[in-house]
Amino acid sequence: MTQELIQAVNKQVANWTVLYVKLHHYHWFVKGQHFFTLHEKFEEFYNEANAHIDVLAERLLSIGGTPVSTMKACLELTSVQEANGGENEAEMVQDTCNDFEKLIQELQAAMKLADEAGDEGTGDVLLSIHGSLQKHVWMLKSYLGS
Repeated sequence: MTQELIQAVNKQVANWTVLYVKLHHYHWFVKGQHFFTLHEKFEEFYNEANAHIDVLAERLLSIGGTPVSTMKACLELTSVQEANGGENEAEMVQDTCNDFEKLIQELQAAMKLADEAGDEGTGDVLLSIHGSLQKHVWMLKSYLGS
């Protein structure tokens, strides 16, 4: 495996770890007329994030990498920003959508690396997450009316 591919997968572990915490924050602190819908949706997203963390970390171990496993290390590697606190419901949804779009771009680059390395297994893991995110972005944009 290439070190570049290992680093790209590890960045996804970091991204999803930060998102896991951020989505919990949104789940706990969402307020407004869409509370019930968004509270449930953020829970769905953080449960999905948890599953992605495990799959990505185990895939990384199987290809000779070492998954990032502390919050400090995740925050140093991630391209996802932590929640600021105080976001309203629309900002939470928009921020989640933006994060998912950023991850889609990074996953596309990582899938290319996997393809170049002839690593179909890693490519499949990344493609599965990519497809899920595309659907989420469509739904979040529809919710926002954009």
